[in-house]
Amino acid sequence: MNAGVIDESFWMDSTEATSYPPVVEDLTVDVAVVGGGIAGLCTAWELVQTGRSVAVLEADRIAAGVTGYTTAKLTALHTLVYSEFGAEAARLYAASQQDAVDHVARTATTLGIECQFERCPAYTYVHSEDMVGQVRDEAAAASEAGLRASLVTETELPFPVAAAVRVEDQAQFHPRRYLLGLADAITARTGVIYERTRVVDLDEGPPHTLTTESGARVRADSVVVATHYPVFDRALLFARLVPQRHLVVAAAIPAAQDPHGTYITPEANTRSVRTAPYTDGQRLLIVTGEMFTPGAGEVTGRYETLTDWTLERFPAAQLRYRWAAQDNSTTDKMPYIGVMHAGADSVYVATGFNGWGMSNGVLAARLLTGSITGDPLPWTDLYDPRRLHPVAEAGPLLKAQSKVAKHFIGDRLRSSHVDSIADIAPGAGAVVRVAGQRCAVFRDDTETLHAVSATCTHLGCLVAFNDAERAWECPCHGSRFSTDGAVIHGPATRPLEPRRLPDQRDERP
Repeated sequence: MNAGVIDESFWMDSTEATSYPPVVEDLTVDVAVVGGGIAGLCTAWELVQTGRSVAVLEADRIAAGVTGYTTAKLTALHTLVYSEFGAEAARLYAASQQDAVDHVARTATTLGIECQFERCPAYTYVHSEDMVGQVRDEAAAASEAGLRASLVTETELPFPVAAAVRVEDQAQFHPRRYLLGLADAITARTGVIYERTRVVDLDEGPPHTLTTESGARVRADSVVVATHYPVFDRALLFARLVPQRHLVVAAAIPAAQDPHGTYITPEANTRSVRTAPYTDGQRLLIVTGEMFTPGAGEVTGRYETLTDWTLERFPAAQLRYRWAAQDNSTTDKMPYIGVMHAGADSVYVATGFNGWGMSNGVLAARLLTGSITGDPLPWTDLYDPRRLHPVAEAGPLLKAQSKVAKHFIGDRLRSSHVDSIADIAPGAGAVVRVAGQRCAVFRDDTETLHAVSATCTHLGCLVAFNDAERAWECPCHGSRFSTDGAVIHGPATRPLEPRRLPDQRDERP
């Protein structure tokens, strides 16, 4: 870590930790929501307003997983997508996304939540003249879809652009402040929140029965699985989801240098820029990019690349934070929100937000609540997880699954990721074959070794080490584990099994 830079998200560092209790005994509610991120908490909030009893079941702490490490851009402009959708799909997509943006504004005002909500324009920009045509098409398609979109060639960024789509009436906010405010409102009504409650099984009743890691059971008429990557995948959505991580650096800049908007470019392995209130006379510049598949390794070098990009373009920036986030992309660039599978009865899912979790999380809450209450929204069918577009999805689907097969088979053909445990330096980890078994071995800063199984407990791919975050990651479906094997991110629900290393002298020089 660079001196003075905190390896934590600004949203987490600037809010208090939560301490809701775990489930310790069986209970029955109208709706059980699995997952306490933006989709889960917003869904619970919408449902308690209908008078239903709701239980939120979070494996760790609410608003502290993917949601706690977002960039929190709240916008209906999602890079370059409108020009790829048909006219009707684009119209419904724009209406649903803008509705989510505006709904956050209304809810924060109604509940009096101080979440640094700021209206601002959103931009998708490019440097290359070769991409100007795509930007022009996107501006036209977004405008036709109903957004206040226009094509511009100038922005308030401190560097020139070839062209950009600009959309008015978008926003940015502090996601944890907003969601912690919602949590208070949920528990003040007909909702309860449980933390450190990992759900490990679902029996699709009726009634539906969720079993927790501790053995407690939660029965509900309806279940919403909002765990970012579905921990129950009866519809085999994992075959249509591609996990991606991206890095974030945040730096203090003079308030006078605020570019007054949210920005993103698909070029240069993605660069996303926004600011947030920070201290008197300063804004916090938040830059995202360097997207990669979990388990790809060499994360420290990616941080350096992103930091260099930031400091070159904002010379006055003073680094304060760095963190990483994880997203799932779908094969047709449309989230999966609705009934989980064809045979499901009141079991719903929200996943595949394609890097736009803020608007899609709020959208999911409103859509799922409408489905549960029998008052569906106009765009319900657009996001139906049961959809399949064989022609449009065939190429991306085959590409995604060939990558999974490459890791599942190819990683096993290698005898070892390092030759021996002695090759592992302090602070590093590697997969090593020990007594015929592949072990994921981490050597901490005190030279103590920590060994766990290298086989992901989701579907059996081999994990790889993330050197910057000191975590084991599955390159197939994005599960992440701590160095002691505990689950950080699903879809895995079980930890990596501990491994006992044979007594041997460490021959490291």
